[in-house]
Amino acid sequence: MRILAVDPGSKNLGIALSDPTGSIANPFTVLKHISRPANAAAILEIADSNDAKVIVVGQSLDDDGEPTFEGRRAARLAAEIQSLSNDTSVILWDESFSTVEAQQARLALGSPRRKRQGHLDDLAATVILQSYLDANKEGRANKDD
Repeated sequence: MRILAVDPGSKNLGIALSDPTGSIANPFTVLKHISRPANAAAILEIADSNDAKVIVVGQSLDDDGEPTFEGRRAARLAAEIQSLSNDTSVILWDESFSTVEAQQARLALGSPRRKRQGHLDDLAATVILQSYLDANKEGRANKDD
């Protein structure tokens, strides 16, 4: 089953999509922020056209594990997506350090400095999605024990 992830931001929304087995996250696209209802509809359209039945929305948390201002905005986006769909599960997932990890991944890949400029939204969504996939893979493995 494919899973879609969203790295919500005030200007852009990064989108990542898993492979059909739900094991590997891949960057998919970046959407420009329009409005919460428009963003939710666009995300659902991408999920539907790619047969994704789960949408993971990155949520930033503070040191106490409480949602930050941006984390509360992510929760409202997740609620909007859920309200528009009956058959898609929407899950909030801790996105802490996803942008930093995306920057480090770009450096590790040896990207030239000029190509490191610009948005990392789709890569940050990929980090969020891979974190979710890995955590759920471990949970499935423990169930099998």
